[in-house]
Amino acid sequence: MFDFSGLSNAVIEGDSDQVQTKVNEAISARVDPLVIINQGLIGGMNVVGQRFKVNDMFVPEVLMSARAMNDGIELVKPLLAGGEMTNRGTVIIGTVKGDLHDIGKSLVGMMLECSGFKVVDLGVDISPEEFIQAIKENDGKVLALSALLTTTMLSMKSTIEECVAQGMRNDIKVIIGGAPISQEFSDQIGADGYAGDAAAAVELVAKLLAS
Repeated sequence: MFDFSGLSNAVIEGDSDQVQTKVNEAISARVDPLVIINQGLIGGMNVVGQRFKVNDMFVPEVLMSARAMNDGIELVKPLLAGGEMTNRGTVIIGTVKGDLHDIGKSLVGMMLECSGFKVVDLGVDISPEEFIQAIKENDGKVLALSALLTTTMLSMKSTIEECVAQGMRNDIKVIIGGAPISQEFSDQIGADGYAGDAAAAVELVAKLLAS
């Protein structure tokens, strides 16, 4: 039985070189590729997510862990049947029109990927029409909208209204987040949920897709 604690700890510490060494050891020991991802890499990232939630780790450290984990996943990917990882559902994510803030959104995207979701990150300053286009092209199940400015919060409302106008609102779950956002605002604009941080966003997506 392969001991994944070294690999998980390397992910937690954001040590990319050590992650790659441990992944190669697991591959040499003929460990199932999905087990390497789920127990070793995602196992470590889950700890990071929990620590981040209680302010025991901060954004720069979480990004280092996520990058180290992704370096490990890149080594394992070619060994997976058909080269495909399990996809728990596709999430379209972006910062809304007029807003150029990136870090929180990127962190949510990385942590969703780490948890087995396919993430299509559109970037920043994304119009309602661009979000709709991406949902159609990628068969998106969840739309994750980010805003850091009070002045751009209403772009979230127009994006949801565009989903309604296109007759797509019942086919997609919409979650929102960002510093000025609250559950109350989420209820007001008719979103399906609000997440206060990246770990909560992952839990919320999982919950909405299971319902």
